[in-house]
Amino acid sequence: MPLGEEKNGACDRSIYVNNPHLDSMTDDILYHFNLGTSTHDLPAMFGDVKFVCVGGSPWRMKSFIEYIAKELGLSEPNADYPNICAGTDRYAMYKVGPVLSVSHGMGIPSISIMLHELIKLLYHARCTDVTVVRIGTSGGIGLKPGTVVVTKQSVDSVFQPRLEQIILGKPVVRSTELDGELAEELLQCSKDLAEFETVIGNTMCTLDFYEGQARLDGAFCSYSEEDKQSYLAEAYAAGVRNIEMESSVFAAMCKLSNLRAAVVCVALLHRLKGDQLTSSHDVLNSYQQRPQVLVGHYIKKKLNASKKS
Repeated sequence: MPLGEEKNGACDRSIYVNNPHLDSMTDDILYHFNLGTSTHDLPAMFGDVKFVCVGGSPWRMKSFIEYIAKELGLSEPNADYPNICAGTDRYAMYKVGPVLSVSHGMGIPSISIMLHELIKLLYHARCTDVTVVRIGTSGGIGLKPGTVVVTKQSVDSVFQPRLEQIILGKPVVRSTELDGELAEELLQCSKDLAEFETVIGNTMCTLDFYEGQARLDGAFCSYSEEDKQSYLAEAYAAGVRNIEMESSVFAAMCKLSNLRAAVVCVALLHRLKGDQLTSSHDVLNSYQQRPQVLVGHYIKKKLNASKKS
């Protein structure tokens, strides 16, 4: 079910939901957001959204909305940004101007639930031309800590660009292709900023933080240091530059719903040199600011360009 509007003879980029059952529902309850089509005026609340940034922690996403409000000149002294999802403890959501900031928790199941409801929210709000960016942290391969990775493709644990999901007991494989033009635009924004190194590379999305990422410091480990080094070297040869746990389903669902999407994560450590975070809190905090600085610059640049056109 596409949704589009005509402007100056051209059709805006629409949000797609591929579910005929939604047509027969008198009310769509977005349970984990504590929102619904009969209880909230979603077009009035969210109809102007053009950029959605998602990240793991509620604290990080509130920090982002405070940052982007200042960057866009929309902040006020002592301004508070209430959590739109305050009626639930599952996710947090903040909004300023055309920017929505949403937390997604950790791992594929958590972000998948959030994305189902986010996509429906954008659809019900009649949003068009929306860009969605995941900002977060990751483990780097062959990169110095603090490097920002813009994902070219999200790959699985055998380095294939796909998401395999079991639906009704049968495997369904979906593409994890991301918007290449958007990735290049983000890379150019990093060059404009000239504040930190940014690369485009493949991101490996795993099902867990420890064994799935070849760590040696979990509660269980059945492989050697040499096994780990060999596997990560193989990943690097396949173009993988960082590892995290959400990008595959993010890429697949955004592609299915016709959303321009990107993944922008900072590498907190070089995984070939260790598994644990040994940098100071201040250093790690400064690294974590980099994706939001880059994406904030991109949003500001795009909005300024639209004002001139």
